[in-house]
Amino acid sequence: MGKFLAGAILISALVAGAAMYYLQVYHFYEEVAATGTDDVQLTSLVTGAPEPVLYDAFQAIDADSSPIRYRACFTTTMSHPMLTETYELFERAEPLNAPGWFDCFDAQALGAALEDGRALAFLGQKDIQYGIDRIVAITEDGKGFVWHQINRCGEVVFDGQPAPEDCPEPPQGY
Repeated sequence: MGKFLAGAILISALVAGAAMYYLQVYHFYEEVAATGTDDVQLTSLVTGAPEPVLYDAFQAIDADSSPIRYRACFTTTMSHPMLTETYELFERAEPLNAPGWFDCFDAQALGAALEDGRALAFLGQKDIQYGIDRIVAITEDGKGFVWHQINRCGEVVFDGQPAPEDCPEPPQGY
């Protein structure tokens, strides 16, 4: 009887582990349908508002289960000098990992490119959702990557602390 119970526990653990893996890596993600006009936006230095930029080959995924699961890849013909003169750079860019099956987005390679200057990070949109910014990184060869990152205000509020004075007031429920 003991071997039967041990076997049942082992099989249950394997099934539960496989189900959790599937749910985290595949189930919650959905492809984002491209509009073809404003899927990639950068914050203008002049207006402070997000503006659509030139892009092609857009592909993206997102999940309702978390505001930081958004990932996108694209290409652009816009040069680094033109981008830096027109759009707001983002200093604290930390690319987040994407599921392995979304193979256009490699957070480690992108992080290395950002560190050594082969890629530049820009603010796509501040507070796309309270405490979450959309970040866009573009490499020298025109490959672009988009992800959501928790901003300074979000870090404080999501940690259960009151919003700092220079942050917007969080919506009800935070």
